Amino acid sequence: MGFMHPCSISASDPVVVKTAVRPFGCKHSAALFPAHHKLGAMKHRYSMRKLGRTSAHRWALLRNLVSQLVQHERIETTVPKAKELRRVADNMVQLGKEGTLAARRRAASVIHGDGNLHKVFSELAFRYKDRAGGYTRVLATRVRQGDAAPMAYIEFVDRPNELRESKPPVTPPPPRVPLPPWLQSRHARCFAPEDSGL
Repeated sequence: MGFMHPCSISASDPVVVKTAVRPFGCKHSAALFPAHHKLGAMKHRYSMRKLGRTSAHRWALLRNLVSQLVQHERIETTVPKAKELRRVADNMVQLGKEGTLAARRRAASVIHGDGNLHKVFSELAFRYKDRAGGYTRVLATRVRQGDAAPMAYIEFVDRPNELRESKPPVTPPPPRVPLPPWLQSRHARCFAPEDSGL
């Protein structure tokens, strides 16, 4: 919803008086905004969902979830947590495919347990060697009874007993056949700039 001019607000709308502050602390006259209009609510440069937690609590949650996902290869959680977990899990598989010592140390700072770390760098890296991305999928399942939170399964693709068959990895398109020389010169003359002299 864009800015509403004060004259377009009806008498029945609840309104909020907002005094805007200019740079250097100079105030100007108050303006009226409808109560449902969120002031300054742009979503630019939001790096991730907050999940109702502090930064340390959020990263502890994601580290636990990605470790459990690597161990069990399918877990059930809420939809926002699953969508954030998908990014972290795909990054861990990408580090596993790199296979360097630096990548192993970066993954060890996120994944709990030596067994899970070994699984990322051996089993999962081998499984997804031909896949360029999209190592996990999120499938909405149900609404949790206690608080009506939407739940979802997040699982690795191309695994045994997966909930839905995955699409095969995309193969690159065949290389383009070059134009014959006589057509190249004609093509160059037709599409050359006017001042090029062709």
